[in-house]
Amino acid sequence: MKQYISSVVILLAALANVAGAQVTAGGGVNGAQYTKSQLKQLVREAHTPEQYAALATYYETRQGSYVKQAAEEKREWVRRGQNVVSIAAKYPRPVDSAQYLYEYYDQMATESGQMAERYRQLSGAGTSGVAK
Repeated sequence: MKQYISSVVILLAALANVAGAQVTAGGGVNGAQYTKSQLKQLVREAHTPEQYAALATYYETRQGSYVKQAAEEKREWVRRGQNVVSIAAKYPRPVDSAQYLYEYYDQMATESGQMAERYRQLSGAGTSGVAK
């Protein structure tokens, strides 16, 4: 019964995170939050160094958020790794779930860092006019 209740609590927490992620794409310039369509529009319409700098700042903020989440999942992965009981445990084990979340957040942080660097370079280069 305890396992059922804890499973329901974890499922509800995961659903709340997914719903929150679908509403906005994260923080941005001056705390702005963009939907996916707004972000695509900003990328499409970026032509000035200021617009590229705003996109770079958005992706830097997003990278920081993912780095923080990855660190939390790394700690959880280590904690759960200490409680591995049986080789015949059902898949996915809790330690596997924590590892996969860590790897996801780490990958997203890397991608966001690359995007921030790209837009930072475009803001410094200035006159190219079109994002590649």
